[in-house]
Amino acid sequence: MARHANDGSSSAILFRSPRTFTVWRYGVGHSQLLLRAVPDGGDARCLDLLFEGVRAMRLVTHYASLELRTASDSESQQMLEFSELSPPWRERYGVVALHSRSGSGSVLCSRISALRGGEDPVGLPEGPEDREVIWSMRLRP
Repeated sequence: MARHANDGSSSAILFRSPRTFTVWRYGVGHSQLLLRAVPDGGDARCLDLLFEGVRAMRLVTHYASLELRTASDSESQQMLEFSELSPPWRERYGVVALHSRSGSGSVLCSRISALRGGEDPVGLPEGPEDREVIWSMRLRP
């Protein structure tokens, strides 16, 4: 089961799941990144992490036992410099750090949602009624 917390510290855990997430899709036109945990022995439904308003990312291909954390000041600064966002636009985005047993990464985006979906590990659920939002957060630096 996914868990989430935010204690206000500089490295707060935002979301945690013991499942393995794979980089599933990135859409340039909509600036969306999808990480998916497919159904396995313990879970019969997909669990998706949808990053919206993606401006920059540094990723590995999969994350076992994923934790999303608030990024450190240095991680945030590196991603902001990498993205080449001008200062007025920086207020609309935040950096989240991805940590797992299998690698780490970071994403500069405006919003993240965790969605429980259907049983089909290949396709997306047919409609919004097939997806249950279990956690969502708008990011601010």
